[in-house]
Amino acid sequence: MSLISFLKKLWASVKSLFDSLPTEYQSAIHLGVIVAENIKKAVDSPTADILTAIIPGDVDDKIKTVLRQQLPQLLAELKLADNCGELTEPEAIANCAIQTLQQLEGDIKSAFLHNIAILVAQIAADGKLTWSDGVYLLEWYYKNKFEPAE
Repeated sequence: MSLISFLKKLWASVKSLFDSLPTEYQSAIHLGVIVAENIKKAVDSPTADILTAIIPGDVDDKIKTVLRQQLPQLLAELKLADNCGELTEPEAIANCAIQTLQQLEGDIKSAFLHNIAILVAQIAADGKLTWSDGVYLLEWYYKNKFEPAE
C-alpha cells in the first residue's frame, strides 16, 4: 500500500468518525476552528473589543458566556499573557495574549492556534471531547470542511 493510499484511507476513517459524532460535538469542533481563526485575524488586525471579535455572533448565548469567562483564563494558562503583569480584566488579558501571538511566527504561532482551537472545542463540548479526539478531528475539520469553504 502506498503512502498516499494509506493517508486517503486514514482521512476517510476520520471523516466517518466525524460524521458519526453527535451534532453538539461537530458544532464544538467547528467553534474551536472559528475562534482560532478569529484570533489569527485579530493578531493581524487588532480590534477594540477583542472578545466580541473572537467569539462568533451566531454561537449559543450560554456557550458565548462560558467562552467570555474561560477564554482569557485559557490564554493565560497557555502563558500568552505572562509578560503583562497582573491583568485581571478579561478583555485586557485577551489583548495581551493577542500581542504575544503577534510576536510569534510560523509553526510556533500555528501550534498555539491549534491548541486554542482544541481547548475551545473542549469548552464548547462541556469537557466531553478528549484532547486526542480533538487533535485529529479538528485537523480533519479544518482541512476538509473549513479551508474548502473559504
